[in-house]
Amino acid sequence: MKHASPDDQEKRPRRIGVLGGTFDPIHIAHLAIAEEARTQLGLDKVVFVPAGLPPHKMDVHVSPAEHRLAMVELAIAGNPHFEVSRVDIDRFGPCYTVDTIALLRKEWGPDVEIYFIMGSDSLADILTWHKPDRLIRLCRIVAVGRPGYRVDMDELERCLPGASQRILFINSPQLDVSSSEIQRRVRAGESIKYQVPEAVERYIYEHGLYRSAN
Repeated sequence: MKHASPDDQEKRPRRIGVLGGTFDPIHIAHLAIAEEARTQLGLDKVVFVPAGLPPHKMDVHVSPAEHRLAMVELAIAGNPHFEVSRVDIDRFGPCYTVDTIALLRKEWGPDVEIYFIMGSDSLADILTWHKPDRLIRLCRIVAVGRPGYRVDMDELERCLPGASQRILFINSPQLDVSSSEIQRRVRAGESIKYQVPEAVERYIYEHGLYRSAN
């Protein structure tokens, strides 16, 4: 039996995970999901992509991008397998996921396999996304299980032929943490310790984030 040479191993396409989001603020569930995807799928790294102008939050106040970017950088500083990209922050207009992935594919080249990480709740709504058929051609979809959400894969395959071959399901620790709840707790003067990394907690208080609904 012929063993793979070091040269053959080096030819394996790099696997890069992408975790997008508003990250307002980033919290421990985001980090746990990213690490679980990395280890379960053997990803070389996971890139966090803070949204510039989220299309689904056009009528909702979102903290300035530089604050959200800074919090992501603080949160991932201790993990050498995590990186952050400004690809959405540095472009104009609504940030559709399919456009983000297209830009990253152009930046990283054809020899990279992109794994876009999302919750199963988002996957259940993917047919409402912008150009979902193109999205599944550009990357593999990694769906993280969420309680109470069931994805009808037969319907998804009917509407997006080939989808079942492009979607992977993984399990992750179920941490009941949300950015909106963290914002509420800050406004109410309640503790957010252990829901966000310590450095992110300090940043929130030092910059007076989330003190009001606006």
